[in-house]
Amino acid sequence: MRYFPTPSSQNQSPNIHISRAVLKVMYHYAAFPKDFLWGVTSSAYQIEGGWEADGKGASIWDTFTHQKPSSIPENATGDVACNSYSGVQQDLDLIKTLGVKSYRFSISWPRLFPNGTTAEPVNPKGLDYYNALIDGLLSLNVAPVVTLYHWDLPQALQDDGGWKNENIIKLFNGYAEFCFKTFGDRVRFWITFNDPFTVAWKGYGSGEMPPNLKADPGTAPYHVGRILLKAHATVYHTYQTYRPTQKGLVSIALNGDWYEPLDVNVPRDLEAADRAMQFRLGWFAHPIFKNGDYPEAMKFQVAAKSDLQRLKESRLPALTEDEKAMIRGTADVFCLNHHTTKIAKSSTQQLTPHSYQYDWDIMEQELTHFPQTGLKGQRAVSWGLRRVLNWIKLEYGDPEVYVTDNGVATERKVSDDDSARVFFLKTYIDEALKAQSLDGVRLRGYLGAPLMDGFEWLQGYTVGSGLIHVDFTNSTLPRTHKYSLAQSLPSISSCAHLWVKHTHSLSLCSSKS
Repeated sequence: MRYFPTPSSQNQSPNIHISRAVLKVMYHYAAFPKDFLWGVTSSAYQIEGGWEADGKGASIWDTFTHQKPSSIPENATGDVACNSYSGVQQDLDLIKTLGVKSYRFSISWPRLFPNGTTAEPVNPKGLDYYNALIDGLLSLNVAPVVTLYHWDLPQALQDDGGWKNENIIKLFNGYAEFCFKTFGDRVRFWITFNDPFTVAWKGYGSGEMPPNLKADPGTAPYHVGRILLKAHATVYHTYQTYRPTQKGLVSIALNGDWYEPLDVNVPRDLEAADRAMQFRLGWFAHPIFKNGDYPEAMKFQVAAKSDLQRLKESRLPALTEDEKAMIRGTADVFCLNHHTTKIAKSSTQQLTPHSYQYDWDIMEQELTHFPQTGLKGQRAVSWGLRRVLNWIKLEYGDPEVYVTDNGVATERKVSDDDSARVFFLKTYIDEALKAQSLDGVRLRGYLGAPLMDGFEWLQGYTVGSGLIHVDFTNSTLPRTHKYSLAQSLPSISSCAHLWVKHTHSLSLCSSKS
């Protein structure tokens, strides 16, 4: 078990509100190294639009958002989004104004290969788009950080079972190898999957996200997780052929929200918090960064639940020795997505229906005294980022770490005056600075904030996360710099001098204090 205490847990329960005065005292004034990698982010479905332009194939998100009735507010889709597919130069002009060193974006698999297989010719117009984007970034001295899969699976592959079908490993590897061959002379940082937890659990367990399968929440997520691990490892090993000449990095972006024990003096709560970290982050991190296998706490918990359910074997499929050897060590750096912190309390959960969710045996609680963001269940608890960075250092052998997503959503009415986002970014970045300069975490970069507002998945366009506001009510999609851009990234990327202008707790649902 790895546990790094929060400021509040030294003398009291962590759900006690930390005063503004204490927050001021805790603020750390220092600078990141000059070679620290600052960047902004995006993903294909959220900004590209052009959902069927120039021969692009349908993705599972196209299928999901086109269903009627729609579960997305206002029947929103990513059909147009920010129209980045038709406006690559406009995006490049925006990036140029930021002064950042990197831009993380994802490639749409069905834009290159409409049916998902390299047996078909590549879509030349899609290829032109990504070449133009990569070449444009390099002309600005901005390093492209490329995600191969950010949830937009070709619908043709989903029709054949999607991530439940092991044949997809070979198809994903073929797509990845094409990208290495085609773009690898200019791309030095690859991310195979963004947040495989969401793919496995929310796509094939709870059914919240496409492909919206929820018939087997106790087995399907574990089966899909195993295939995702093998697909990632296969691609990593394929890159070894290109590494001598391209000299790039390959990793996977894992979601690592922090779980704090309800009471640090209660062993059951300590174990519950560690178990939550292992089920959420360790599910994929432990096999890749430790021994090729799932966390012991996870294996024990699922086996015990399965036994109580009178099953002949654990619902968590065992990895073979060959699979462990293939998966172990298949990341050059640790890429962390982080958004919030929650309280974990030990709680025996129900046995039926069988579910990954109930296997944890914990009860989650929000830290209600911390600011609410525009997303339900996400509160701005900045010290959690420092805690999880330290946990990664201790748990996984002190790897080099990049924060690859740390954005915050605000309500749509918050357009350019987003002072709450300033508070969020500067407090979170300061916690990252503490981890790097005080705790010795080998943090190498922060690609935390989205470049601009886009299609926010299940929230559609009701919230925005970007540093640049996009007016989706106007057909020309005008862009406006937000207050957070002026107050955060320019000062950070130029001199890394951090200070919080707004030390009071702001509601992230409003631009007003």
